[in-house]
Parts: sequence; C-alpha cells; structure tokens
Amino acid sequence: MGGTDEKAYEYADDEPEEESDPAPDTRHPTPVLAVCLVSGGMDSCVTAAIAREENDALAFLHVSYGQRTEARERRAFEELANHYGVARRLAVSVEHLARIGGSSLTDPTIPVSEADLNSRQIPTSYVPFRNAHLLSIAVSWAEVEDARRVYIGAVAEDSSGYPDCRPEFYEAFQRVIDTGTRPSTHVEIRTPVIHLRKAEIIRRGAELGAPLGLTWSCYRREDAACGACDSCALRLRAFREAGLADPVPYA
Repeated sequence: MGGTDEKAYEYADDEPEEESDPAPDTRHPTPVLAVCLVSGGMDSCVTAAIAREENDALAFLHVSYGQRTEARERRAFEELANHYGVARRLAVSVEHLARIGGSSLTDPTIPVSEADLNSRQIPTSYVPFRNAHLLSIAVSWAEVEDARRVYIGAVAEDSSGYPDCRPEFYEAFQRVIDTGTRPSTHVEIRTPVIHLRKAEIIRRGAELGAPLGLTWSCYRREDAACGACDSCALRLRAFREAGLADPVPYA
C-alpha cells in the first residue's frame, strides 16, 4: 500500500529514435533479352548493332523462304552472329512462300527486274505478306524465351516500297501481339531504322562499328553482287551518298 509502481512512471525518451537507413536493394534487374530478325542484309545488320546497344542479351533469328540467294544470306547471318558473339540463334524455313510464288525472289519463272529507283510501283521482288510470317515466328520465340523486344530492320523512307515495311503495318502488328499472346507476355516490336534513309543507316552502322562487309543484299547472285537489281542499286546509292566505299564485291 502506498508504494509506487515504477513501471507506471516510465517515460519515452524526449528525442525520437533515429530511423535506420533501409538496407540497400542488392537485387539485379532482370536482364532484357531481345529477339533480332537478321536476314544477313545491311539493314538488319545495323538493326542488330542498335539492338546490342539497347539490350542486355540478344537472340538472332534467320528465316529462309526459298529465295534465290538463300545460301548466301544464311552464311551472312551466321557470320554476323559470330561477330556479335550471339550463341542463342535460330534458323528456320517458311519455304511454303516459294510454293505460293508471286515474287521474283522465290519464283524462277519471274525475272528479277532491273533497278528503277524512280518507280513508284511495288517491284516484282515483293514477297506477299512476308514480314507477317517473320514477325509471327519471332514473337512465338520471344514468348517462349521471355524476350521483351523483337527487332526488325524494316525501312520505309527510300526502300523498294514494300507495303509490309510501312510504320502502320508494325503499329497494327503490335496490336495483334498484345491481343494474341498471354497476359503475362509483353513483347514490343522495334523498328529502329524505319524512318532513316539508306545513307543514314550506313552512317549509323559506321558509328556503331557494324560489320557491313559481312552483309549481303543482292537479289540475283551469291558469288559477287550483280550491281543492277533493285537492292544492289539502293545499296550502291546509299554508300555513295554516305561517302563510303561498299566493302562487298561486285561483278
């Protein structure tokens, strides 16, 4: 009785306790993997160089479709993959495009036309809806590999005028991806050279040290570029405008 309970008179310190700094987050962000479509041509080479700058890891995809220079393009793909040290690579074939025909690249009865860089017509080298096939394969692989991006070297500015190289085509295909893949899948199409002129692509490649000498653009030949088809003419003009020498051999 009459005693005091010391516990009843305990007071908190006047000064609030200092909060300790939170422990640093030692977790590493998930590395970003990108699937890059590599045909073996100049545009896809520079696109791969850009993708290398923007991602942690790359997977190279090559799609053959029964084209005239299939073997030479495959060789260019392998050499580019070796140059960039890409071990994760996939080469597939959609040779049914050759059976469908309708293009001078896949149908031996249709000659590859001489270059006419002033023409506004879609050239005979257009492979009907080809890029939709390429993107579908790339997105399927990206979803399995948990890749976040798909790169393709489409060019709209001064290319051959293919309808599946227009920006609106890729905007529409992005909506297809968003609708047709798992909710947890997030794959973005990137077209880093689509608004560049060919000469600008070459300059960008030179800045990045892209091995343009390993690429192949000719539609007709596999030993030496013909210099006369639409693709060769566009390439030669671009190197000339860029003030650089084209390192590939010409007949």
